[in-house]
Amino acid sequence: QVQLVESGGGSVQAGGSLRLSCAASGYTVSRYCMGWFRQAPGKEREGVATIYAGGSTRYADPVKGRFTISRDNAENTLYLQMNSLKLEDTAMYYCAAASLAGITCSPGSSWPRYWGQGTQVTVSS
Repeated sequence: QVQLVESGGGSVQAGGSLRLSCAASGYTVSRYCMGWFRQAPGKEREGVATIYAGGSTRYADPVKGRFTISRDNAENTLYLQMNSLKLEDTAMYYCAAASLAGITCSPGSSWPRYWGQGTQVTVSS
């Protein structure tokens, strides 16, 4: 049974930083595509960043240069380092994982098979 458990969310002032973690069980984080998505109140869920099995990463335009996705294979954990946070980054952040190889591993694609329960990030002025 695949479980993805996010942590690290919280409240931070604009310009601050947070690091989200996604601990995986029943799933190997380096095997397929994994990523982070977010959903703000009243908005659709959107992709934030992805990392493929080979390590290549992709980012949505609003977070490029500010967010970094990474993984620790030994810890079987996915991370999202978020710097220079903005008010518009406020959202519930979800970890996602694919179950197939050969997919388009990008924030804009509909590839996730597994989802975590989410962790809230709130950015204030």
